[in-house]
Amino acid sequence: MVAPSVRAMSLSLERADLLESLRRHRGFLLFTVRGLTDEQAALRPTASALCLGGLIRHVAATERGWMAFASGGAPSMEKANADLDWATGFQMPPGATLAEVVADLDATEASTEALVATLDLDATHPLPSAPWFEPGATWSVRRVILHLIAEISQHAGHADILRESIDGQKTMG
Repeated sequence: MVAPSVRAMSLSLERADLLESLRRHRGFLLFTVRGLTDEQAALRPTASALCLGGLIRHVAATERGWMAFASGGAPSMEKANADLDWATGFQMPPGATLAEVVADLDATEASTEALVATLDLDATHPLPSAPWFEPGATWSVRRVILHLIAEISQHAGHADILRESIDGQKTMG
């Protein structure tokens, strides 16, 4: 039996660490909706237009878009985001349930985990043309995953504030 290379073991550990970080921060986000009704998940209890169900929808859509980028570059990301309406992406659609929104995030997580297990973390793609990206920049798959961790973490913080405004529950503390 041939021992795995040090590089292969290091990449395996790195993948496990990245996936665990994604899971952990998704867990913080999902903790904020435990025990809520569909109506509470759609509430906008602050001056912001954000609601908890909408944040979860946004995180799932953003994660799908970035993982499409990681696997196929900007054209794949644009295709994945073609049906998104960014103006209403942070809202609960009429008739949507919290269970459906959470199930969508769970399905997105499973897809991300499958991709992270197979993608070359060093592979790079030019970023899409957008005013918020530096022109000509490229991101590696690794950087995309790190960006998702930051994105999910940021929105988990937003969600914690929303939940506290609804019923006083805090994710931490």
